[in-house]
Amino acid sequence: MRDNDPDGNKIHYSRRIKRLASLFLMATAAAIGQTSEPLDAWARVLNTYVDERGRVDFAGLAAGSDDLRTYVDYIAAVSPRSTPDAFATADAELAYYLNSYNALAMYNVIDTGIPQSLAFLFRKFTFFYWNEFNIGGKKISLYRYENDVIRRLGDPRVHFALNCMSVSCPQLPRVPFTANSVQRQLEAETRRFFAEARNIRVDHARQTVEVSAILDFYTEDFLANDPSLIAYINRYRNDQIPISYTVEFIDYDWTINSR
Repeated sequence: MRDNDPDGNKIHYSRRIKRLASLFLMATAAAIGQTSEPLDAWARVLNTYVDERGRVDFAGLAAGSDDLRTYVDYIAAVSPRSTPDAFATADAELAYYLNSYNALAMYNVIDTGIPQSLAFLFRKFTFFYWNEFNIGGKKISLYRYENDVIRRLGDPRVHFALNCMSVSCPQLPRVPFTANSVQRQLEAETRRFFAEARNIRVDHARQTVEVSAILDFYTEDFLANDPSLIAYINRYRNDQIPISYTVEFIDYDWTINSR
């Protein structure tokens, strides 16, 4: 065939080389942050499968999760540690960390068979500690990712943006965090969190305030620059809580936040 149809083979190999070159350029562009395709895929996941209350259609997502897979593959290939040139600012890194944690937690729910709850010890251990994910070429669990990487950024507001897909988690936004907007988005999510009755209940008669167990889990983060939990909360509320009130914690609901 090669002897009889040399021109055809030249065309065949030329097309093959062009295709390989195109794939290489796409991969390189993604690695250095010059394409929005992965973030667009994540945006479609949030817009399509998350409702206005932050609940996720896990069954529907499991049946058509190509966009989630696209974003998870991107996370595996690119991170601020593996590809620092892809992240020009600290806000770009922060947005990546928030989006990637939430996407991996969502993927984790599907990958573990969409459990009803994470309350059981074995299920919680598997979900947060045992299961590991490829982030920029390095395997890490969600627990270590949150505590060894994200918390070390030193911004307590991340706790109102990170979502393990449980009912008591902060409401999952329907749009991704972005480098240009992440500070404004974090401020808005923190204020929304402290405006929801499920997260904070003030009892003036008893002079107590019940708050989400998230503030119990990460107390040291909230007290890094504030003298008390109430002082921290008051930074994000128009209706100020008296500093003298006693703080109590609301039990955490580990039920998967499904639609």
